[in-house]
Amino acid sequence: MVPAGPQPYGIGIFTPTILAAALGHGSDHRARSMSDLIANATQAAKGDAMITTLLIIGIVFAVMLADKLGRIRLQIIGFIGCAVGLFLASLSVDFAGSAKIVTIFAGFMLFNFMTNLGPNAQTYLLAGEVFPTAIRGKGAGFAAAFAKIGAVATAFLFPILLDTIGTRWLLYCLVAASVLGAVVTWMFRIETTGVDLDHIGEAASTPEKSQAIA
Repeated sequence: MVPAGPQPYGIGIFTPTILAAALGHGSDHRARSMSDLIANATQAAKGDAMITTLLIIGIVFAVMLADKLGRIRLQIIGFIGCAVGLFLASLSVDFAGSAKIVTIFAGFMLFNFMTNLGPNAQTYLLAGEVFPTAIRGKGAGFAAAFAKIGAVATAFLFPILLDTIGTRWLLYCLVAASVLGAVVTWMFRIETTGVDLDHIGEAASTPEKSQAIA
């Protein structure tokens, strides 16, 4: 099973919007002048650029740790880290001033780091390794297709949900999705680290091999 977490594509598109909303640049403020709108969008975009650097750091750590800790372990750690980061970002609604800024930036920076450390990187690895050789190409393509469906759905639904339920509850929903990803990963885990991919089907059917996540 290769679950997909909160898609970084969809969330990434609207990270500046979430930052602007969480930092208090609501629609009532934006309506006052176009210069305010541009200034707020520019500020949020700069913050998003800083947060996005954590994606690069996360993928570097994923490359270094994937064969040492295992794909499944990193994916579960990543999902849990994403949930913690998003929950931390949701707490920013209760703060003001510098505390608000620090909380939301710390939350999204942790989310981006954990996304590429865990589910984003490991899902690609697992999709290319977990299926038996005879159907590996089809299986990886099928997994990738569902990931893209999730990304497109997120891109369309994000602004609707943000407007309907607000920043806090939207982040809560994403926290729940991340926790669900960790649970699904654990329940259907097949560890491919160190396994001969020509015999992955045999390894998957052997509990002590497929569930080795010491």
